[in-house]
Amino acid sequence: MPRDSAEVQVRPGVESDLEALTDIYNHYVRETAITFDTVAFSPEERRPWLLSHPEDGPYRLMVATEADPTRNSQEPWERGPHEILGYATSSPFRAKPAYATSVEVSVYLRPDAGRRGIGTLLYKALFEALAGEDVHRAYAGIAQPNEASARLHERFGFRYVGTYREVGRKFDRYWDVSWYEKDL
Repeated sequence: MPRDSAEVQVRPGVESDLEALTDIYNHYVRETAITFDTVAFSPEERRPWLLSHPEDGPYRLMVATEADPTRNSQEPWERGPHEILGYATSSPFRAKPAYATSVEVSVYLRPDAGRRGIGTLLYKALFEALAGEDVHRAYAGIAQPNEASARLHERFGFRYVGTYREVGRKFDRYWDVSWYEKDL
């Protein structure tokens, strides 16, 4: 686990990250209502998602890694000398052409990587990468309750714009999603 942010590097995601990124996401699919996916993915099923986030353009994938050769964990998301701690994405907000200058953003961290500033590093890199793109607004949907995510988004200038009540059903209950937006 990183002892300070100097040990964490943020870079664009690459295809060799796919298995670790899938493992991180599947944790949230299986264990939380943070995502409304209900069935875990194989890396092959997630490949189109990864490939839809190139190194340039408005749809990005930024990955946080740490290099710690002394760590000897058996967790599936920790493979190789550069352990993946999490990722941030900007994705199409909606499929219709008029939405092309809006993106939806999200951050997913390895379960043991929270509360260490990694989400902040990821969003900082993501928004720096988007600064030169033709993007007007960023949106984030946050399943409730999730105070940590709301605080992260507010630190980056997102403002609350509304809540969809009981919009998703997972784990035999309904969940609200609060929406936040940011000018870019």
